[in-house]
Amino acid sequence: MNAPFHSRGSALRDPFTAYVCDEATADVLRLVVGELGWPPEKVNKGGLRNAVQSLSVSASPGILFVDMSESGDPLNDINSLAEVCEPGTVVIAAGQVNDVRLYRDLVASGIQDYLLKPFNPDQLRDAFAHAQMTLAGPRNGEQAIDRPHLSTAFIGVRGGVGASTLASSIAWLFGDKTGRTTALLDLDIHFGTGALALDLEPGRGLTDAIENPSRIDGLFIERAMVKANDRLAVLSAEAPITQPLLTDGSAFHQLQEEIRAAFECTVVDLPRSMLIQHPHLTHDMQAVVVVTEFTLAATRDTIRVLSWLKTNAPQARIILVANRVPAGAMTEISRKDFEGSIERAVDIVLPYDQKTAAQAAKLGKPLAEVAKTTKIGPALVDLAQRLVGVVEGEGAVAPKASGKSLLGKIGDLKSILPAKKQKQG
Repeated sequence: MNAPFHSRGSALRDPFTAYVCDEATADVLRLVVGELGWPPEKVNKGGLRNAVQSLSVSASPGILFVDMSESGDPLNDINSLAEVCEPGTVVIAAGQVNDVRLYRDLVASGIQDYLLKPFNPDQLRDAFAHAQMTLAGPRNGEQAIDRPHLSTAFIGVRGGVGASTLASSIAWLFGDKTGRTTALLDLDIHFGTGALALDLEPGRGLTDAIENPSRIDGLFIERAMVKANDRLAVLSAEAPITQPLLTDGSAFHQLQEEIRAAFECTVVDLPRSMLIQHPHLTHDMQAVVVVTEFTLAATRDTIRVLSWLKTNAPQARIILVANRVPAGAMTEISRKDFEGSIERAVDIVLPYDQKTAAQAAKLGKPLAEVAKTTKIGPALVDLAQRLVGVVEGEGAVAPKASGKSLLGKIGDLKSILPAKKQKQG
C-alpha cells in the first residue's frame, strides 16, 4: 500500500478517495477535502469493506481514507485491502478502538496513520499533509540521480562476533550518511535481532514470504517491510522455535529481487549456516563483510569462509572486520599471527566498548547512532563508505589471495596452538 521511499508515479490516479461509516466523519472529511481542492463527492459511505469491494474493480487513489468502525477483524480486513490496493497508495485509517497494539499492528501492515474517532479537522489536515509528503518522496531532489544498487551481506564466522549488530548499524548509516534508501533483510528466521536492535516489532512478513513465495511482489514488499525511519526498513522474523520453516531458498531469491527494485541498498544479515543450505544467496552480492575475532576457532573459520566465498561469490568485494577487539594484548591470538594464518590483512578493527553497546541496546538504537562520539563511530562510518565505494568506483583493491591451499592454511594454525598450550601450562 504505502510507498514511503519513493513515488511510483500516481499522476493518472484520483488524488483522494474515502470510505466512511457515519455522516459526522463524512462532514469533517468534506470540509478538509474541499480546502485541499479535492472533489468532496469522493467521500463515500460504506467503510472498510466497501473500500475492498470497490478497489477490487477500480484503480486505487493516491491517498485512501478508510473507516474501520464497523470492522470486526481490523487486521484481517486491512490485509484484504492490501490485496486489492495498488502499490504507491497511502492509506489513512480511522476507528474507535484506542489500543496502541492495534495501532502498531496496523502500521506494520502498511497503513500510514490511524486516527481515533472522533477527530477534529486539524488532525485530519496533519494526516493529509504527511500523506502528501510521502507521495512527493524525498525533498530537494535527493533521488534525482539514478544510483546503482548496492547489495551487501554480513557473515559472522562464529556466533556472537557481532555481525548482526554491524549489519543494523551499516544499514542505518547508508540512510543517515549517504541518503540511500535501504532494506535490512535478517535471514536468521528464528533468532534474528534486526528488528529488535531498532526497537521494532518484526511482523509476519518474512515468515509469510517463506511459506508462500508466490505472494512475493512489489505490493507484498511494501506491506511486509517495517519502517524504521524515512530511509530504512526492516524485514525480520521471530518464528516459533517449535515450527521449523522448510524452504528451498526460492523465497529468499525473490525477496532480494523485489527489494533491489524498491531500494537503493540491500543489507542482508546472513547466518553462516545459510551458506551451506542456500549458497545462491551470495551470487548477486557486490560486497560481503566477514566479521571475525582474534581467537583460534575464529581463525580456522575465517579461513574456511574466505575460501568458500572465493568459490561461490568471486564477484564480491570481501571486507574483513575484526570486531570487539579488547585494548592491549588481551586477545587469544595476536593480530599479526591471525593475519599470518589467514594470509591476508584485516581491513577494519573495531574496539570492544561494552558500555556503548549496552547503551545502544537499552535505547533500541543502532550502535552507529549511539557511538558517534566514540572510537567505534568513525570506524563504522569508514566501513559504510568503503561499501558504497564498491558501486561508486571508489573501493580499494581487495587483497590478493595467496597460492596456499585451504589445508595448508589450516595447518598453519598448528604452529599457533602448541605455543598457546605451552603458555597455559
